[in-house]
Amino acid sequence: MSGIRGVGGVPSQTSPARAPRGVGGFHLAAGQGSSAESAAGVAAAPVTTLSLLALQEAGALAERNARARSRGLALLAALASLQAALLRGSLDAGLPARLALLSDGEAAADPALAALLAEVNLRARVELARLAIPTDVTPE
Repeated sequence: MSGIRGVGGVPSQTSPARAPRGVGGFHLAAGQGSSAESAAGVAAAPVTTLSLLALQEAGALAERNARARSRGLALLAALASLQAALLRGSLDAGLPARLALLSDGEAAADPALAALLAEVNLRARVELARLAIPTDVTPE
């Protein structure tokens, strides 16, 4: 009766030379793979460099989107505060200036986020125009 000795094929009658016990892992015979290893190392270097550059760019875009999202949320909060102040009848003097500062900022890298921020910025500029406050306020 023959046993199963590996994947696929019929077990051979002659047993190949085995590595001594205690030596584990995959080993190439001397002289094999040295040219393949050097060719793989040369080919992997540009791929690694391009991958690192792509990761850096993706990180920068993600940070840019995060900043734009944060600014958009702050702009929405300022618009809500402006609405509440107008309904109370007491407008804080710093709120319109803050709204004007928030309405100018870096655009998002994500087109959908950029479109949303453009709409929120437009709403902020409309509210500032209704209050007759210029939108080109610069920070002090």
